[in-house]
Amino acid sequence: MPRLYRVDTGDTIGEISEKQKQFLVDMLEEEDEDDQDYFINQDTLELFSDNNCDPELLALLEGALDDGEDGVDIAWE
Repeated sequence: MPRLYRVDTGDTIGEISEKQKQFLVDMLEEEDEDDQDYFINQDTLELFSDNNCDPELLALLEGALDDGEDGVDIAWE
């Protein structure tokens, strides 16, 4: 299972399924085919919610944003 983590700290956000990883790949912009990191913020989470994001994945991503934080870079491996 892919591990989702914060780029700035390396802290694990959680493990995600291949289907959840594919949702991220489909929904977020990649700079090239090897790109695996993404910037998320509250607007991103609202977009995900509007596009039927898996509730478990959405909860993991919401937990990755600290209170008062504008956004965070996340990645998977």
